Amino acid sequence: MRTTEHIASLTEEGRLLLAAAAERAGAGASVPTCPGWQIRRLLRHTGTVHRWAAAFVTEGHTAYRPAAGEPALDGAELLSWFREGHRQLVRSLEEAPADLDCWTFLPAPSPLAFWSRRQLNETTVHRVDAESALGGPLTPVPAHRAVDGIDELLAGIHARPESRVRSQAPRTLGVRAVDTQATWTVRISEDPPEAVRRAGPDAPYDLGGAGPRDSAERVDCELSGTAEGLYLTLWNRLPLGAVTLRGDRSVARLWTDNSAVT
Repeated sequence: MRTTEHIASLTEEGRLLLAAAAERAGAGASVPTCPGWQIRRLLRHTGTVHRWAAAFVTEGHTAYRPAAGEPALDGAELLSWFREGHRQLVRSLEEAPADLDCWTFLPAPSPLAFWSRRQLNETTVHRVDAESALGGPLTPVPAHRAVDGIDELLAGIHARPESRVRSQAPRTLGVRAVDTQATWTVRISEDPPEAVRRAGPDAPYDLGGAGPRDSAERVDCELSGTAEGLYLTLWNRLPLGAVTLRGDRSVARLWTDNSAVT
């Protein structure tokens, strides 16, 4: 995806999040995908992250700076605060120079590309949180965006030392998006997970059964489903039952039990 696409989608995701929170769920609604949270906490958190990210872009900080504390706002004042912070983030990205220099924490073609992608996925996941409070259908995530988001999660966020997805005995998880030709092989060990993406024929992984395909890669567990289903499952926004699981279920549980990002 191009940076302009990331920013355009970020604009829409923020609008959808606010609509779900303000117009339908209400500030006091529980957020089932974030146990213990209510919509007001979700808005405070996401709005704080938006302002934190925008500051790196607009002020050009080249070293890490912590986010400000979450505000004690509620009701209409909280909604207005969130709306303005989201607008500020989008505007900062739209107006940033192509050669922007500022701090980032994942590999990317440029700081502008990094922050546009990171804030799109941050906002999308929390939009899903807001809509989950309604108990109805979720706004779809297009397959190409979901693939891009899986890439960021597997090869970026969980490649960092902070990842808690570890195993003393080496394990391998295969992830296959059946509506695209994208697959990922995630090698889990005592070190941060290593994920490699490949594009090719939609062939299942080899789980060690009889007569494996010559081109199939051996894994302990395979998760397959739509790109959207995998994206939301890997982010722990949908249960494992939302995708198809083959092989050792404990490998999938290793992911879901330890992959929360804080």
